[in-house]
Amino acid sequence: MASATFTVQQDTALTNSHFTLSVAQTASLRSQLKSQRGILNSNNIKVLCAQLNVSDDVLLQGLVPLASEYAVAPVSGFHVGAIVKALDEKGEVNFYFGANVEFDHQALSLVVHAEQSAINNAWLNGAKKIVKIAISDAPCGYCRQFMNELADAKEFDILLPDQQFKLAELLPHSFGPTDLGNEFSLFNPKPQQGNFSFDGLDETLARFALNAYVPYSQNFSAVKISTFSDGDFYGSYAENAAYSPSLSPLQSALSQFFLAGLSFNESTVKGITLLETAGRENQSQVAKAVLASFTHLPALKVISAPLK
Repeated sequence: MASATFTVQQDTALTNSHFTLSVAQTASLRSQLKSQRGILNSNNIKVLCAQLNVSDDVLLQGLVPLASEYAVAPVSGFHVGAIVKALDEKGEVNFYFGANVEFDHQALSLVVHAEQSAINNAWLNGAKKIVKIAISDAPCGYCRQFMNELADAKEFDILLPDQQFKLAELLPHSFGPTDLGNEFSLFNPKPQQGNFSFDGLDETLARFALNAYVPYSQNFSAVKISTFSDGDFYGSYAENAAYSPSLSPLQSALSQFFLAGLSFNESTVKGITLLETAGRENQSQVAKAVLASFTHLPALKVISAPLK
């Protein structure tokens, strides 16, 4: 496909069993979510809860249909939304939205699942503790395994439209980081010391790479998507003990890109850069496979740099 486009219904109200947002209120919220790249901060949440006279948990579940609108699903046509309720470094509650992203004419294993998208959004934007995740549909086994890598895997609640679970109920007898001798986890990674040895390296890209969660390959890596007029989008590599549910740095960055409501095409994208750890590289072919879904994009720039 030539481009992947984000679309929403701009002239509809949001209605559920607990509250109703008018057409104007819903449109305003959609605009806010685009500008904040799929995040509602604590002040946003408090204002909405006061306006609607609901708790933040009711609001959390009520907004899931909006999260689904961010989905890019050219293969399945199945739009899934998820929202993570998490605490930031100040202990404030924020909502981090996510949705599935698919790539036409590419292996289905390359898709970004909605739960991955929301968790990635929280992780990249400094969330410290996941409290709940609300999802429009039951999580598949892939997503359950991805969530099992989280520091809060045994604690947070999984909220479906009419049910609530702990992860252990959905993934009994699980395989996780400790089975591979890894005492760390996503949101509680092993501190990375040092930096990349590469002249002129984008400092922000390097920071996202160093913040990657890569206990199994040690390939600290990240992707930067530069746009002509909408800023830069970054993604970090997030590995999983089961390997397959790992989220590549390009998938991570693309998920952030679509949460801003942008179209992924030559009119928007100025450049795409992948940074990998020299001697540990494993992401360039994955990135090229994903990008093969699109035409007329700038060539992927790959930087391999040693750590010092």
